[in-house]
Amino acid sequence: MKIKIIAIAIFLINLTASGMDEHKQIEKTGILLVSFGSSYASAQSAFGHIEEQAKETFPGVEVRWAFTSNIVRNILKKRGRAIDSPAEALAKMGADGFTKIAVQSLHVIPGEEFENLQRTVNAFNHIPKNTQKIVLGKPLLYHHNDIGETCAALHSVLPEERKSTDAVVLMGHGTSHQSNIYYPGLQYYLWQQSPSIFLGTVEGYPSLDEVISALKKQNAKTVWLQPFLSVAGDHAKNDMAGDEPDSWKSQLEAAGFTVNPVLKGLAEFDAINAIWIKHLKEVFNKL
Repeated sequence: MKIKIIAIAIFLINLTASGMDEHKQIEKTGILLVSFGSSYASAQSAFGHIEEQAKETFPGVEVRWAFTSNIVRNILKKRGRAIDSPAEALAKMGADGFTKIAVQSLHVIPGEEFENLQRTVNAFNHIPKNTQKIVLGKPLLYHHNDIGETCAALHSVLPEERKSTDAVVLMGHGTSHQSNIYYPGLQYYLWQQSPSIFLGTVEGYPSLDEVISALKKQNAKTVWLQPFLSVAGDHAKNDMAGDEPDSWKSQLEAAGFTVNPVLKGLAEFDAINAIWIKHLKEVFNKL
């Protein structure tokens, strides 16, 4: 993987920057925001929201985008909208004269997607005659403080209509990667402040079955269902709030709960974005 990334990067850079005189290169700093991506038009407002906050925090600094998902990029390409992969975006920024780049991951946990991005950034930092320095900002959950801050932020964005006796179920993605431990870790923090907030995952632990079991032990009647995902894309609209029998909404209703879905991704909330922006500030200052 690392060799392939380096080969692609060298090829792209040499096409456009082979004649550049590094001694005459002018200092130029940029920001690259990197998300898994989404093909849903409604999710673009969340991306636009965090981009706006990044520009407000770093006025005059150009902000570009990359999606890590090949599937999402291919879908968007067929619709006439081209979004670069992280390697493509970094190669273009190098060719466009950016000498320093702050790359900010908009992933939730440091899982496989983040690790691949980390390899890409490391590879570009070892390419001769490329950008002088590229640094990578951490995902939403990484340090101990991130978990506490995310927990507090989540409490501040719960539905205003929620009654004190209502439960909240957050749907995370989950993974077979060892970083899945962040989900039960965050669940522990959430329960310290509110035992009626539950976090489950689509592809990891805790599962929806464990969440339903815990809800029944609490004798919950009404459940507010929210995505613990950067944007409310396919997983939120279908796996979480869809009308199919296997959706979380349908399964919770079948278990006897009244369910109120909330289709807002994490990046739509200023309190959550503040944590990603904090990570971006940390690496930007290193430039």
